[in-house]
This record gives sequence, structure tokens and C-alpha cells, in this order.
Amino acid sequence: MNPVLTIFLAALLLAGPIASSGKSQVNTPDTGRFFYSGDGHIRLFSEKNGKAYAGTYRKGPGNYDPAALVAICRVFDAPCTSQKVSLSLRLIEFLDYLGDRTRPGAKITITSGYRSPTYNTNLRNRGALVAKASLHQYGMAADLIIEGVPARRTWEFVKDLGFGGAGYYHGKTVHIDVGPARSWDEKTSGVGTGISNYNKLIGIVSNYDVYLPGEPITLRFIRMTAFPIGVAATFTLDRRIGQQGSKEVAVFEPAFNITPQDPCPRFADIDQMGSIRWQLPDNLPPGRYKIRARFCDNPWDDMPREISTPEFKVDGR
Repeated sequence: MNPVLTIFLAALLLAGPIASSGKSQVNTPDTGRFFYSGDGHIRLFSEKNGKAYAGTYRKGPGNYDPAALVAICRVFDAPCTSQKVSLSLRLIEFLDYLGDRTRPGAKITITSGYRSPTYNTNLRNRGALVAKASLHQYGMAADLIIEGVPARRTWEFVKDLGFGGAGYYHGKTVHIDVGPARSWDEKTSGVGTGISNYNKLIGIVSNYDVYLPGEPITLRFIRMTAFPIGVAATFTLDRRIGQQGSKEVAVFEPAFNITPQDPCPRFADIDQMGSIRWQLPDNLPPGRYKIRARFCDNPWDDMPREISTPEFKVDGR
């Protein structure tokens, strides 16, 4: 495999080395990485570019085939370069999960995969029903058809699951994403209402759902609609205690895509707010955790002052 592609694949797996440790997660432990995973086999076809993939992309829990992931990336029209990675592994696993539970072995046709921020804006300007904070811009969403499964059935399945986003416009396709749990149709989408203006819906996500102590973790902000954004240079790791409570266990300075010049670094675009890296402590006990990020010196009253990742799990070694 050529060196550029190797670098890209490491980034796609969000397995870049952590500067402080020199560790790399390219060879991941044999542990499942996501709460919703399929059997590791998937059939994909792009209605837009004609590219297809059918085969095994995961050879065991946490053991992904790099060449398969590149082929899948191309089906979604996501950039496949060492400089830019725009496809969520969580999305691939979730689509595999949906296919396995609605019609095993069925082909999944992608009608709209990755959209660059510029392309997403152009669609909106042409009057398309496209969200300003669309998760397509982060490689976390797809409009699709599962062969032999009505779009409404897929929509209802995801709604009942209580994970991810599902949009149905009474046509042959359904929107699926791995953002917050929510559902909508053409009457309730909120598009054009200003629902996401001024970063009202800004969020932060981790690359995996399951980690081992001492492993790298990569974070990225999502659903931004206004820039620049000031982010406090220190984040907080919280552990869940009981059903409702939580306990702060660490305050840390992650590695950003930009070099912070002060305690409130400012970010100018989506790419700058991705690939935020840290290494989990080696002595972290098993449990459920979240990471909190705070914002600073932002002019928008409706923007939250603080947000947390969805809960992730740390297993014992």
C-alpha cells in the first residue's frame, strides 16, 4: 500500500499517534468499538457516482480492513486524502446494523453521502430541504435506500431504536445519521426556521463508543453554523456515578488542529474543529464517561456555554 494511502487510513480509523506517548491505534485491540454494530459485511452502491463496495470491512471486533474502508469512503464521495478525512466509522457500523436487522444481505444505495460545507450551502441556496448544520458535512449522515425495505419502515425502526437521526420525506429514501436521537419528516424538519443558527445545536463526539484505559481518543465538534468559535483550551473528563450523578476525574489540555495562542483559542471552520486528540489515563477504571468542553468569548446568546460528548464506555484490560 502506498505511503499516502497508509497515512489516510490511519486518519480514517482516527488512529493517529498521540504526541506524548508515541502510541498508535492502527493495530487496534480485539474489542468492539461501537454500541451499534453489524456483522462486518456490507453491500453499498452510490446512485450519484456509480461506485460500489460489497464485502467484509471488519475481520473481528475492532479489526478493520484498510482497503475496504477506502473503497467505502469513495462510495460516500468522502475525501480520500491524507490531509482530509470526512467519513464516520460509526456511520458505517450503524448502516451495517440497520441492514442486518431489516433485511440481511440487502444492498444499501446511497443517494447522498458526504457533502462539503460549500456544496451543502449551494443546495440550500437552490431551495433544497437541507439543514444548515447538516451532519452530511461531517461524514456522519447518508440518504439511502435499503433494498426491499420501504423507507418508512427504516425510519420507524430508527425512531424506535432511540439512537441517531432519521428523516423521512414520504419518498423512496430515508435520511440516517449518527448524531443525537431525533426524527422528523418534511413538515417537522425545522429547515428554514433558524433552529441551528448561531451554533444553537453545536455538539461534540468521540471517534469510538468503547475504549481501553490508556488508549488515544479523538474528538470533533459538529453542527457549527457561525464562526469564529472560542473554545476553552482545557476539557474535563467525567465519570458516571449511579444513574443520575457524575464525578469529575480529570482536567486536561487536548491537542488541537491549530496551535492555541491563549486560553481561548478561536476556530475558523469545520476542519479546524476536528481531530482533537488526547490519551485516556492508563489507570482509568472501567465505567461510563463523558468529556465536557466549554466555550469562551462568543457573541451568540443562544449558543450553549458548555457541551458534553455522548456517553462512552471504558473496558478493563
